[in-house]
Amino acid sequence: QVQLVESGGGLVQPGGSLRLSCAASGFTFSTYAMRWYRQAPRKERELVATITSAGDTRTYADSVKGRFTISRNNAKNTVYLQMNNLKPEDTAVYYCNTVPRSNWGQGTQVTVSS
Repeated sequence: QVQLVESGGGLVQPGGSLRLSCAASGFTFSTYAMRWYRQAPRKERELVATITSAGDTRTYADSVKGRFTISRNNAKNTVYLQMNNLKPEDTAVYYCNTVPRSNWGQGTQVTVSS
């Protein structure tokens, strides 16, 4: 059974940085592309970033391009999201998932506020 455990969220000031982690288990991690999503209060969940199984291709939503970086370590079954120059509009619960989507984890809260 697919299990995804997100961590690394917190409260940060505008302009700050956070690194999110997603520990995966229950499937052959190295054969799946992975994605980060986020859901802000009263908004639909949106796709933030995608990375291929080998990590050689990455794509981003326009709203985070140039500020966020998705990466992965297949030896550790973990995908990361480095978030720099954070803005209040980045405040959301962040989730990772496989491609195609499987079970959702609990997510990790990111709050950007002064």
